[in-house]
Amino acid sequence: MSPLRRAKFRFWRLAEPRALFEWQSFYAFRPWLKRLPRGDGHPVIVFPGFGGGDLSTRPMRALLTSLGYESHGWGLGSNIWVDEHLEAEMVALVREVASNSGRKVSLIGWSLGGLFAREVAKACPDCVRSVISLGSPISGEPRHSGAHALFTLLNGAASSLDHARRASFKSPPPVPSTSIYSKTDGIVAWEGSIQTAHPQSENIEVPASHLGIGVNPLVMYVLADRLRQPEGQWRKFRATGIHKLWFSVPKQSVNSVPAHNARSASVSS
Repeated sequence: MSPLRRAKFRFWRLAEPRALFEWQSFYAFRPWLKRLPRGDGHPVIVFPGFGGGDLSTRPMRALLTSLGYESHGWGLGSNIWVDEHLEAEMVALVREVASNSGRKVSLIGWSLGGLFAREVAKACPDCVRSVISLGSPISGEPRHSGAHALFTLLNGAASSLDHARRASFKSPPPVPSTSIYSKTDGIVAWEGSIQTAHPQSENIEVPASHLGIGVNPLVMYVLADRLRQPEGQWRKFRATGIHKLWFSVPKQSVNSVPAHNARSASVSS
């Protein structure tokens, strides 16, 4: 990251309190948000960000429920300590929800929760319909996450993965995956949220803060658009007309890197 880029990142970190306006906007625009395209009723699990729990994702889940989805929190307390047991519980949760509903599950993850969602999808792709990450540190580069030092302090150096394993985070899971990111994110540098190009992966830029991306009305629009696609008929997001004012979809050249199918033993912020 260049000195200029680091300076911009620090500026946006100081500007993170603007998330308050995104939370206010979520409730102010709630009547409009309820008019977003309805879903087909399939289950959706939402994973919270580092330090958060189901309370932080309740507004998003309530909206998804109002749009016809069977929304679930992760039910595993605060997202602070990470180990193999936690990963096993997340995989078990996805399998249980899929089994009970008889349908594949869409996974949404905010920040570190998005990294979890992607790795869980790699562990049980047969149960997952799609994955959407919001401002998630998927590059595997510690320098891209402003919370990495705190994560390591709480979890210990043993939670850090070797370079080869961290590099696999950027590879998308073997199911349709969307990474929603913001160039004004003050916690996770936007470069850290860009996933490897693949026919079933996409990156969508939105104007949002890190602490507000999970309630930002524009992000809710993208979520509704992505989730409503019929299973097996996934198409990449297209920003056309006036939507180009709010959304940017960077051009990707599909490379030969295959979707990562192996299960990761643990994850890092």
